[in-house]
Amino acid sequence: MTPASELRSGKTDRDENFPVASWIIHPRHRALILAFYNFVRTADDIADHALLDASSKLAMLDELETGLLGKHDEQPEAVTLREAFAERGMPPRHALDLLTAFRMDVTKLRYADWDELIHYCSFSAMPVGRFMLEVHGEDKATWRASDAICAALQINNHLQDCGKDYRDLDRVYLPQDIMQRHGVSVEALEQPKSSPTLLECLREIVARNEALLREGDSLTAHIADARFACNIAVIEKFAWEISKLLRVRDPLVEKVHLSKASMAGYALAAIAGCLWHRTTTSAPVPRSTTPGA
Repeated sequence: MTPASELRSGKTDRDENFPVASWIIHPRHRALILAFYNFVRTADDIADHALLDASSKLAMLDELETGLLGKHDEQPEAVTLREAFAERGMPPRHALDLLTAFRMDVTKLRYADWDELIHYCSFSAMPVGRFMLEVHGEDKATWRASDAICAALQINNHLQDCGKDYRDLDRVYLPQDIMQRHGVSVEALEQPKSSPTLLECLREIVARNEALLREGDSLTAHIADARFACNIAVIEKFAWEISKLLRVRDPLVEKVHLSKASMAGYALAAIAGCLWHRTTTSAPVPRSTTPGA
């Protein structure tokens, strides 16, 4: 079988809406996080590949899974992550959950309602936050707030790419019941500009997504690792700023993203705010005994 790395899109951790293994994170965690990212990015690129049919994509995702589970050494990204997990005594459960999401990307092209979309996020986004929490040895009590933030990040991405996802992959993550309530068909996503009704639909989803961000607001206060808490604060700040842009911009007309300069400014502000908050409030919850601490 073709090595999965040959199907990579060229997108790297520097192209994401959030920092991956950034300088904020303690160096001892970065190799594992990057191994996890490269495995997940490879699987994501397979699921999104324009020239592979569905059966080929599913076969390659299965190949990554069996490699991760130690049944062969044919896929370098799987071997690297498997070895990194073994070194830290961590199970591969979060990576396996993400593979479930990528299989859904191949086979499920529409989402009936918000609950279906959140179910998808429980495999496509929430495991990333849970992995990061486990790497840092944080308490499982933090998972709920992390899940909300991770789902919001995922849905922000769906909104940013709604036109491209439909045109290139016939994939629509906008809940069908919300689209129908606004009288919007999926074909509206292939237009060069959003109709007023599509913009209303998108902004209703933005509002619902901001409720998820508010649900996760308490997360940094309960993170024991100060560097990790600052990293989360930066991610939250980016998510809010992207959401603000989605309220006023049309993702069919322009790429809705943060500039490098604005990201740097938001990051510094978020770190300063997080550190100040930690010095003026009570101590966070104790660490768990989760492997990887």
